[in-house]
Amino acid sequence: MSVIIKPVISEKMTAQGDKFNRYGFVVSKDANKVQVKNAVEKLYSVTVDSVKTQNYVGKIKTRNTTQGVAVGRTNKHKRALVTLKKGETIDFYASI
Repeated sequence: MSVIIKPVISEKMTAQGDKFNRYGFVVSKDANKVQVKNAVEKLYSVTVDSVKTQNYVGKIKTRNTTQGVAVGRTNKHKRALVTLKKGETIDFYASI
């Protein structure tokens, strides 16, 4: 089982990466901070300073359609915010 599912690439996370040396990842729901730290260090060859995790609850979404009201739910997921030591960076665009 892989701990890291995908990196979070958004304007807000890019700004945090530039300013605070912090990067976001969508991780497995049962992963803890130690597992996330070890996975990031192994995958990107960096030194992790701290890890914060956030559990996102799926929101209920409603939409009016021609057949009536459609009700759905967004997916639940867990995010990890990883802060690296000074001077180290992760380049997500290097393999493109």
